[in-house]
Amino acid sequence: MADIINPENEEDLQAQIEEVEALSSIYGDEWCVIDEASRIFCIKISSDAEEQKLTACLQIILPPDYPSAAPPIYQINAAWLRGSERAKLANSLEDIYVEHAGESILYLWVERIRDFLVEKSHSLGPGEVLNVTAEEDVEDDDEDVPDLRVLRETVEKTHFFLDQANDEEIPPIKHGSPITDRRSTFQPHLAPVVTPRQVKMVVEKLYENKKIASATHNIYAYRIYCEDKHSFLQDCEDDGETAAGGRLLHLLQILDVRDVMVVVSRWYGGILLGPDRFKHINNCARNILMDEGYVASTDEACKSGAKTKRSKSKKTK
Repeated sequence: MADIINPENEEDLQAQIEEVEALSSIYGDEWCVIDEASRIFCIKISSDAEEQKLTACLQIILPPDYPSAAPPIYQINAAWLRGSERAKLANSLEDIYVEHAGESILYLWVERIRDFLVEKSHSLGPGEVLNVTAEEDVEDDDEDVPDLRVLRETVEKTHFFLDQANDEEIPPIKHGSPITDRRSTFQPHLAPVVTPRQVKMVVEKLYENKKIASATHNIYAYRIYCEDKHSFLQDCEDDGETAAGGRLLHLLQILDVRDVMVVVSRWYGGILLGPDRFKHINNCARNILMDEGYVASTDEACKSGAKTKRSKSKKTK
């Protein structure tokens, strides 16, 4: 226990203290300190529904290098939570950690579990109850007492996951041709990405460039295809240009590109462009996607309204 009781990283410990104080203030009696010195906590989470109310208990150990380099070690106690549903919830918590690597995430985890409980309670029909045996119900009464043996058995797996994440290299970044209109300049950047961590790495790398860092807006969107889930992990950032990130993500969806992120930097020239600014952002993004071979067919290009000489020549073949 010495490595948990005496964290070496003072910044991480301070971040943990501040996060715990905030959570205690937000959740009140729901938040429970099991062993403050050992950084062990739990919180009862409910769906807040008058009918079909569901409850789960999230038990947590904060390792010495959380949040800078490690996720919380956790266990969810709920007698009704089993099989694929438990795996689905666990995967969503892992996704949150990866997307916010290096940040405090307990609040996001708690609210994600609450959303899960709400969705589950709404899926139950009138008068329908969860099938929980009497033995399971008794076990659920003791869920405030953390099973530290089970919690700590996850440490080895957690560090294996972190080693994989830390081995990731920053993807190569391509820079496209700029578009200038009424003294405003737009320039696209593109990088292949397969994890949210790589997205963060690309953004940080771009901001190392003083010119890009000085841009009025750096709008981005990404889409990552998850083979195991047969679904997309995607998100966007406006960076102060309201709705620009969502429009850019919509373009990526229309073009059906995957495992790529596009960033468009805009340097404002002092003259308002109105809706034309969105046109330039999307044109920049589409051009670099075509230049790098992500737009593979004329059908996809036509869906986005892009009719170039290249697409026309392919269509006639």
